[in-house]
Amino acid sequence: MTKRSCAIIIAIAALAVLGGFAQEKAAAASETASSVPELTAFHEIIYPIWHTAYPEKDIAALKSYVPQVNELAAKVYAAKLPGILREKEEKWKAGLAEFKMSVDAYNTAAKGTDDQAMLNAAEALHMKYEMLVRSIRPVLPEMDEFHKALYVVYHKYLPDKKWDEVRKAAPELLAKAEAVAKAQLPKRFEAKAPEFKAAAAGLVEAANGLAGLGAGADGAAMEQAVNKVHAKYEALSKLFE
Repeated sequence: MTKRSCAIIIAIAALAVLGGFAQEKAAAASETASSVPELTAFHEIIYPIWHTAYPEKDIAALKSYVPQVNELAAKVYAAKLPGILREKEEKWKAGLAEFKMSVDAYNTAAKGTDDQAMLNAAEALHMKYEMLVRSIRPVLPEMDEFHKALYVVYHKYLPDKKWDEVRKAAPELLAKAEAVAKAQLPKRFEAKAPEFKAAAAGLVEAANGLAGLGAGADGAAMEQAVNKVHAKYEALSKLFE
């Protein structure tokens, strides 16, 4: 084998390794993204329905959107939640059922001659879509960022007992927990501010406990600390359910 052939083989192998790494990185990013692309894409049709045709009472336009509504809705029905949203599966399924009923009602209204029924169906479709979006949307961006870091630790490192990786991730978890504690709640949740403050403080305390474990901490201690952080995050999330 010539030197040139060896160089080509090495180059191909290197590209394959890099390609595999890129795919793994992309898959990991997709798994920790708190969004469903198919649901986002449905906004392409809900926008003209709700912001143009509905306020203008343009019944002909509302009826003309049926094929696009059905096409985009079918993709939402078939969508898979990313790993990070697995805890919201039950709420997603319930919201999806309501959303599907509103799509069916939109189709039924479009076949009839009752203009008010068409407008009502458009309003219901918009409302059920928004409710489905809210079922998976993080309340705070700071909580979303914390959850992304926690997801990797809890669902990847902990099951595989990668304690060195847990140690490396602990300072980031603490920093993101502190950012959560400083976050400003949306107005609709202002009444929960005292509960949020207490729960966020508990999250910081748990994250600090994990970060404070020394290099000599055994697996059992680290597992207990990670589980405590996860439990505190779940308690915080439940405030907004």
